[in-house]
Amino acid sequence: MEEAGIDSAALEKRMIDLEVKSAYADDLLDQLNRTVFRQQQQIESLARELLALRQQLAAGATPGLDAAADERPPHY
Repeated sequence: MEEAGIDSAALEKRMIDLEVKSAYADDLLDQLNRTVFRQQQQIESLARELLALRQQLAAGATPGLDAAADERPPHY
């Protein structure tokens, strides 16, 4: 049956093409969501590290160094 110049085979092909595109779009959206989630975790981790460094600086400590780093090496 032909309706408005489009036969059923062409209509079915268009539907299949749209379903395939939709499946790819869903997959891409899932990948992007996972990426954004991981990036948010990294941002939160970096923000915690930055806060800790700021607190160390405010307390007068040297960031990244502990008391053992201030000791003289054993060869002196």
